[in-house]
Amino acid sequence: MNIIFTIQGGLGKSIIATAVCKAIKKKYQEATLIVVSGYPDVFSNLPFVDRVFGYGEEHYFYSKYIENQDVLIFNTDPYSFTPNLLNQEHIIKTWCNSYGLEHDGETIEISLNSRELSYYTNKYASSKPIMVIQTNGGAQQQEAKYSWARDIPNSITQQVINEFHNEYKIYHIKREDQFTFENTTPLIDKFKAVASVIFMSQKRLFMDSFAQHTAAALSKKSSVLWIVNKPEVFGYDGQINIKANPETIKPDLRNSFLQKYQITGALNEFPYRNETEIFNIDQIIESIMIQ
Repeated sequence: MNIIFTIQGGLGKSIIATAVCKAIKKKYQEATLIVVSGYPDVFSNLPFVDRVFGYGEEHYFYSKYIENQDVLIFNTDPYSFTPNLLNQEHIIKTWCNSYGLEHDGETIEISLNSRELSYYTNKYASSKPIMVIQTNGGAQQQEAKYSWARDIPNSITQQVINEFHNEYKIYHIKREDQFTFENTTPLIDKFKAVASVIFMSQKRLFMDSFAQHTAAALSKKSSVLWIVNKPEVFGYDGQINIKANPETIKPDLRNSFLQKYQITGALNEFPYRNETEIFNIDQIIESIMIQ
């Protein structure tokens, strides 16, 4: 049997999907698991994935893997299911349940082979210990480069950098179109390069995006800041999860539909008097200190 598992969405979603792959393979041990993702490097060297394709690479896919064959196609979006929309359980469990799979503690996983680690360790070597931060997420085409609902406020980022840059080399995971901060080195590279730097690092501060999933998959304790999304749904117990402070004003929710807030950070929905109220900087710095 061929099992076709398709993953639509961002890099973090593909990392989450590695746990679902384990659950698929546990139930269908003799099946050939074929993954199609926008981020095929996430699945390289994983023993429970038999084939992986990036979108646009699947030439003659139907005739090779589906036509006249015993096949199951797993092609749903777990974000659209009730438990996720209502923050009732972890997204891995929701995704597994959507395919009739039992989630028995399967966790996310990333594999870095020795050559990858050696190459990127040399490329990003530093005389100082390494700290890695990811402050902003979202799609490249989004209008606003900062989302209050997801991203770390610039003032918080700058205070963290001021606290640690003398002692640590700070790599900032970002895209070309995102904010740059003084006393940091932009980390704009392939996924396995970023994962290797996270693996090398001594300190980590992330918002809810692919870097926090990567760190969890590599068993690297990190400080992760949460505003609208919940660590109970998208986070991991081994991390230092810091939730936003209670809201201080009533937001305008006239455009809310199936969830309270838009993750892109609609301006009218902002539920604080100003961004300094979202987090306690002392709590964040202390969490980084104890990693």
